[in-house]
This record gives sequence, structure tokens and C-alpha cells, in this order.
Amino acid sequence: MADAHHEEHDDHGNTVSAWFLTVSWIVAWTVAAVAVIAGGSLLTWTIIALAASVVLSVIAGVMKKAGLGRKEPRPIPPTREEWEAGRKAAATSGS
Repeated sequence: MADAHHEEHDDHGNTVSAWFLTVSWIVAWTVAAVAVIAGGSLLTWTIIALAASVVLSVIAGVMKKAGLGRKEPRPIPPTREEWEAGRKAAATSGS
């Protein structure tokens, strides 16, 4: 299940596009929250923040395609069996 999800949605990783998306979403939702607290309409500012999130996601995707995203696939962690075999091999070679 996780593998299928990972194949469909490649992440941005610790890259310029990822940081842009993270920081821009924080700013967008903070502005919306402050506007609601200041007396603005909750529905209006929620719609504005959602629309801004979509636009910012598209911009981050374009940045990723332009080379500011992850360059190689995300490393896949070992399965439990592989991990245990590696620990066992390390223990026997260390003795």
C-alpha cells in the first residue's frame, strides 16, 4: 500500500521546491488566520487560503520540474528481515 502511494506521489524532498511550498503554505494560512481573528469571514478566508495553497502547489511542482526538486529517487528503507540479517551479519563479523 505504501509502495503504491509512493510511486504515485513522488515527494519534493529537502529541496528548494519543498521549502518554498512549506514556507508559502505557512504564510498563506497564517494570513488567513489573522484575517479571521481580525473579524474577516471564516468562509471567505478559508476559500482564499485553499485557492492560494493550490496555486502554490502548482508553482512548487513547476519548480520541481525545473530542477529544484529531488534529483534521485527516495531511498527505500530495508524490510525488517533485511535489517535483522544486517544486524546479525554485523554482530558475527564484529566478534
